[in-house]
Amino acid sequence: MDRAEAEAIYGQGREVVVAVLLRMDEQIRRLEERVARQDERIGELERKLNRSSRNSSAPPSSDPPSVRSRSKDPSGRKRGAQDGHEGHGRPLLPAWAVDEVVEHWPARCRCGHAFSDGERLAVGQPARHQVEELPPINVRVIEHRSQRVCCPECGARSRAALPGEVAWSCFGPRLEAAVAAISVRNRVSRDDAVELIEELFGARISPGTVEAILSRTAAALGDPHEDLIDRLRGALAINMDETGWRTAGQRRALWGIFDSRHAYFAVRGDRHEDHAKELLADTKAIVTSDRWWAYTHLPLTRRQLCWAHLRRDFKAHAEGLAAEKEFGQHGLALCERVFWAWEVFQHTGDRDELKRTIRALQRAYEPIIRSFAAKRARNKRCRGMARNLLKAWPALWTFANHDSVQPTNNHAERALRSAVIYRKLSLGSQSEGGERRIERLFSAHTTCRLQDRSLFVYLTEALTAHARGDPVPLLT
Repeated sequence: MDRAEAEAIYGQGREVVVAVLLRMDEQIRRLEERVARQDERIGELERKLNRSSRNSSAPPSSDPPSVRSRSKDPSGRKRGAQDGHEGHGRPLLPAWAVDEVVEHWPARCRCGHAFSDGERLAVGQPARHQVEELPPINVRVIEHRSQRVCCPECGARSRAALPGEVAWSCFGPRLEAAVAAISVRNRVSRDDAVELIEELFGARISPGTVEAILSRTAAALGDPHEDLIDRLRGALAINMDETGWRTAGQRRALWGIFDSRHAYFAVRGDRHEDHAKELLADTKAIVTSDRWWAYTHLPLTRRQLCWAHLRRDFKAHAEGLAAEKEFGQHGLALCERVFWAWEVFQHTGDRDELKRTIRALQRAYEPIIRSFAAKRARNKRCRGMARNLLKAWPALWTFANHDSVQPTNNHAERALRSAVIYRKLSLGSQSEGGERRIERLFSAHTTCRLQDRSLFVYLTEALTAHARGDPVPLLT
């Protein structure tokens, strides 16, 4: 509107001016509401854009290039071993552990004298240097012949039956265990496994054979897999987590339950509470997990929320504005004090001091969290988390009262990492049978790793027993 149009409106009288002003005021109000909605939408998009593994549960592999990798503050010291550092050289094996000794004699002295055979007399102890080498490896091909014998009475021919451990496969348990270990622990593809087995062992094998070997191995692990969940349900404390999975392109969920020595994996339809109830059954264990709602059916006295997850959530809030930023900063300060108290306890072992510190933190921070849970406009973006923390307040501090409970769920996340990498490389499973196979193979693999046990040796024992019809050794 220019000046002439404004004067024309003014000249039409008071009522016309009032009507125009009211219309303009309504238009301004609508535009202000639109701008407010757009500002809120822009804020949400910025929050999503700024999400990373540091302020959410997203894995580090999903971080954009703009996110700087985690690095420690520079210490001012040079790289590598520092002056005065005690070396960690490779120790020599004792003489009884050496397979072959090769003697080397000097040909001539520094003065030019050439030593004769009679002058080769050792003086003092020799300088020892050991070389570890692989012997030539080739598979042993064993041909089993079932002979036929003619009966002298009836003339019928009878053929000998092969032993069960021989008849069930064209490959021995050690070779099958090697194929399974390479495929699962080292996450080698079927084609690469074929190439590797042929190069290392000279065995004739195909991708279909690798698949068949993995199926037979999973079948042998049926009873140990069931025993693992029974042991975990009877444990004093367990860690539990879940991650996405794919079966024939459809979304599924991979659940994991762990203690210090055992691991159990299970693929289910989703991350619903019903699957958590099914897996936990009637366990009385204390469950360490994140704040995912599937675990809310557990009593708070038998839960421990992960402080590492809470720190990432608080960091996301600290990157906000106004009250949300203030809430996040208070939360990060609380996390640092909790982790410091736990680190001190790890060194001193004084649980009474840990309890006193935690009680002081509870008294100091509960009013702060409660203030951000109040129904005020300024608390809009942090009210939900504040109320959730107050609702689960006892589950934040369980670790202070129980020896077998830690303040984070890092144990479960580390145990799941191998399966997550396998999923990204293989795109999950293709059938329900593939799901059962993954459950059993990764349960055995992770349990052996937790027990510092050879997966290859265990799979060899399991496959041998299964082929003979004997009970398969359990992962105790």
